[in-house]
Amino acid sequence: MHFLCLPNELGEGQSRGFTVNDSSVLAVRRAGRVYLYRNRCPHRGIPLNWEPNQFLDSSASLIACSRHGALFLIESGECVAGPCEGDQLTALNCLEDAQGIWLTG
Repeated sequence: MHFLCLPNELGEGQSRGFTVNDSSVLAVRRAGRVYLYRNRCPHRGIPLNWEPNQFLDSSASLIACSRHGALFLIESGECVAGPCEGDQLTALNCLEDAQGIWLTG
């Protein structure tokens, strides 16, 4: 397991990026649950964010690729708009407990 952050460091409707063993990952908290994905757009294989910790669209309801505007469902990582529609982000296993948010597996 790899520690990412304390539970209170990822607020509701927020996203945050992390580097684990030279891999970039992103976490989003929605409806009290944390979703974790590899920070890699399926269209170009590039990071989704342009600015640190900025992975959501303006409504904070979808994950957005800042490079070409693809939009992904937070709960599944499925691309619902943009050039990679139908593809999806690579989901990662996540655990949250009182001590922190963890990348598992």
